[in-house]
Amino acid sequence: MLKTSVALAAALLAALPAMAESQLTVVNFGGANGAAQKKAYVEPFEKTTGTKIVSVEYNGEQAKIKAMVETKKVSWDVVEVESPDAARGCDEGLFEKMDWSKVGHKADFIPAAVSECAVGAFVWSTVMAYDGDKLKTAPKTWADFWDVKKFPGKRAMRKGARYNLEFALMADGVKPADVYKVLATKEGADRAFKKMSELKANIQWWEAGAQPPQFLVAGDVVMATAFNGRIDAAQREGKNLKITWTGGIYDLDYWVIPKGSPNKDLAMKYIALAASPDAQAEYARNISYGPTNNKALSKLDAKVLALLPTSPANAKDSLKFDIGFWADQGEALEKRFASWAAQ
Repeated sequence: MLKTSVALAAALLAALPAMAESQLTVVNFGGANGAAQKKAYVEPFEKTTGTKIVSVEYNGEQAKIKAMVETKKVSWDVVEVESPDAARGCDEGLFEKMDWSKVGHKADFIPAAVSECAVGAFVWSTVMAYDGDKLKTAPKTWADFWDVKKFPGKRAMRKGARYNLEFALMADGVKPADVYKVLATKEGADRAFKKMSELKANIQWWEAGAQPPQFLVAGDVVMATAFNGRIDAAQREGKNLKITWTGGIYDLDYWVIPKGSPNKDLAMKYIALAASPDAQAEYARNISYGPTNNKALSKLDAKVLALLPTSPANAKDSLKFDIGFWADQGEALEKRFASWAAQ
């Protein structure tokens, strides 16, 4: 009897590493995004590998990752992070290096998705939105957004310098490709704030992503800057909200593996699945965020493509959010914005 017990205990101990590897903790921002990821990535991965995915929601707290890495107690395996955190975390050595030979061909991805220690997960955009029931003539440019004679009423804008200064310069005639070159100069920043001042009396500020669609539906504003996924969610609820894509500012969220993850190999497999064309196409069908793998686009029908920041029609006049610019000048511009807004 004792021999049997010892043998059983030994067998259980031998099986422990395998059992530990059959569970993976994946962290994201939850909401509609989390639900779309569950359908496109989590469920297929569990089915094909037999691995149990433990999903965790967070609000992007990089400090949690840093504390885990520094204390060598890493319990998160795959984490979705925003672009400034991806760049900063790579620089600070918080993330494992990505094995791109396991992810896919770099040439298949949009250039911004390829990083030494991060893989672009999806593309989202800050765009101009309006209520199709209330505005019969569609605003086509940021100059229209600023035109209170042609389109009387309030505009909702995010309370902060980021995005707004870019939109102001485009409204003042700067081409998307030249926006950051102009904004990097003292004259360019002055020009952006002067343009913002023209619209100031007609601005209703928003601070949470859920607010722009709410303001539009309530009729508080005639136009709003908004995250395209929030407008997509409102459209899926039957609201006749519409997007003008010209001059939208797009950015990426990324997958990273915290340094010291005990399940690094399994985490790489998960990211590889999430980066594959089929999985990215399925994700885009569930929420209007664009694939980073260009091969996913051919798998989507015209109706889905029309709603994505990465579709050729929507992307042609868009602007890539410049992480480097805002890392260098963001603090000074946000301080200037705060004092300008308070006047």
